[in-house]
Amino acid sequence: MLKNFTRGVILALVASMWAGFAVAQPTASFVMDARTGEVLYARNADLRVHPASLTKMMTLYLAFVELEAGRITLDQQVTISSHAASMPPSELGLRTGQKVSVRTLIRGAAIRSANDAATAIGELISGSEAAFAERMTQAAREMGMRNTTFRNANGLTANGHLSTARDMTLLGQRLFRDFPQYYNLFSRNTTETEMGTIYNTNRRFLSAYRGADGIKTGYTSAAGYNLTSSAQRGQERIIATFLGGTSVNQRNQEMARLLDLGFNRAPSRAANVQLAALHLPAPGQSETVIATRANPAERPNRQEALVRTASRPAHRTAPTLRVAENTIPAAAIEAEQNAISAALVAADAAMNVAAIEAASRVEMGDGGDDDIVIAARRPERRPPLDTGVVANVPAETASAELVAQAEQPRSEQARVVVASAAIGSWSVQLGAFSTRDKAERHLIQTALAQMESLNGATRDISSTIVNGRTMFRARFIGMSGDAANRACARLVALTQECLVIAPQI
Repeated sequence: MLKNFTRGVILALVASMWAGFAVAQPTASFVMDARTGEVLYARNADLRVHPASLTKMMTLYLAFVELEAGRITLDQQVTISSHAASMPPSELGLRTGQKVSVRTLIRGAAIRSANDAATAIGELISGSEAAFAERMTQAAREMGMRNTTFRNANGLTANGHLSTARDMTLLGQRLFRDFPQYYNLFSRNTTETEMGTIYNTNRRFLSAYRGADGIKTGYTSAAGYNLTSSAQRGQERIIATFLGGTSVNQRNQEMARLLDLGFNRAPSRAANVQLAALHLPAPGQSETVIATRANPAERPNRQEALVRTASRPAHRTAPTLRVAENTIPAAAIEAEQNAISAALVAADAAMNVAAIEAASRVEMGDGGDDDIVIAARRPERRPPLDTGVVANVPAETASAELVAQAEQPRSEQARVVVASAAIGSWSVQLGAFSTRDKAERHLIQTALAQMESLNGATRDISSTIVNGRTMFRARFIGMSGDAANRACARLVALTQECLVIAPQI
């Protein structure tokens, strides 16, 4: 008891000290109407500061350029250099000489904000990271990013590697407008790679703010907590950047304020202003011209994206980045959604304490994005705790077994069932429901009641067919084996049904 109290006091002291010196740069903000480019708010918008991993937006933009030009393909295998493998966290854990696909590198850079993946992309495109950084800066000038200079592909602190809130927002607009067929990547809470399941560094804000669907987080000790975010409500789309936050929680709250301000000031209807075509030189190639679509008010659906790829050269491999299933709840439960959103934002404060414990590791690499610093460890593959019940039951069988109990009063003695699931992480399933709304409502109520045991987990709803009926599985995903078993144990103590889903071997 005394030991825990002492440890708590030390962490509190470190937290107060951390708040004082973690951020060396002032804050800066910029809010734009993505349709027209109109400036809706600006504060220190042209102050040159460290962008951290917001840098990866340009790395990914140029990767999309190469994909569309046919110079690289998603299934192309890339040999990892010792330089890329040496990058500090956040990382995929790539090894020198390892071969991975371009798809994995793109997902790793966009979702996990992996420094090694971003560096490998730059080396693939330009031969060296230094040459790629020069191309990044040239592209920035083409976009009108007058105050940005890149020195690397990942955003780790380097002399002269600087940008502004205005420039990063312009870059976010170009990503959305020029490559809508790839933009859905930034809205995924999780995605699969050859390295296993990875989790979005921005998943807390994506879950908490209505309409948010991207784009990129960033953190170094020199930069503080940065975020460029985009959100759509009705016909309105706002893109904003906040630089120099003191914590994940403070950054997310400020971003919510900025986006709210944008939605309040933007007209409900506005014509999409055509962006100027970009003329980007490619080493050894004629220049590539990138022009936006004439009216990109909406992201293309999957069918439209396939039509766009049909005209590409025959040797190209069409993109197969999957569109995440829409899990937005119905209006009937919007009030509950707002409640859990506020609760999730408050939970970020707890994440900061964990981040402090890892601060020494982070500072050595001067990188790693917000809460992914903690989650960036390779997926745990420990066996589940001994629950004394069923193990290795197929997930679909277990789901069917819980359907009967899902919408009935809880039994006096709930059960824990352990089932197998996708490689990469553990999950907790609360049941299968007849409608998506019921599944979402149950997840929200459970999250509010069990915030401590479910901290860091992501709500997920997926459909399945059980006895000829479409059912919706309510799950918390992205957990370790111990965390999943502890969460289920607490739910069982409250006589709630619970299904621990273990990763496949």
